[in-house]
Amino acid sequence: MANKEASVAELTDLFRNSNAVLLTEYRGLTVAQLKSLRQTISADATYAVVKNTLTKIAANAAGISSFDDQLAGPSAIAFVHGDTVAVAKSLRDFAKANPLLVVKSGYFDGNPLSEAEVKQLADLESREVLLGKLAGAFKASLFGAAYLFNAPASKAVRTVDALREKQSA
Repeated sequence: MANKEASVAELTDLFRNSNAVLLTEYRGLTVAQLKSLRQTISADATYAVVKNTLTKIAANAAGISSFDDQLAGPSAIAFVHGDTVAVAKSLRDFAKANPLLVVKSGYFDGNPLSEAEVKQLADLESREVLLGKLAGAFKASLFGAAYLFNAPASKAVRTVDALREKQSA
């Protein structure tokens, strides 16, 4: 009994401390395949095979009830502590290569996610790509602003030079 209570407490902490939670079914995957998946997402998430009853108790204790009806069969959860989009992409790509992995749903930013919404999340560009695009946009804006600020000064210099040439001629 104490072991179950400890498991529930640990799962509750994982739910509370995660950026996102992605629920999967792994029926038929080998231990080697699960290990490979864990390694793939280890930088951004902890992937844990879970007991459905204990997970439901822990999720409810953390204020998440959206998994209640989906905790059936062999379940595993990716508790995301890093880039949620990268984990969703990794799960999607792994599921393409290993169709026995099924992404059932998720929980992100205080909201439940359907399977389709998790797929949409996986289709987003990574944080690094978005930051790069944002930096490029800022650089272009700054370059444009610098050009605008320099243009009146250079125009004034050209006008003064033209007047000097006219006076000396």
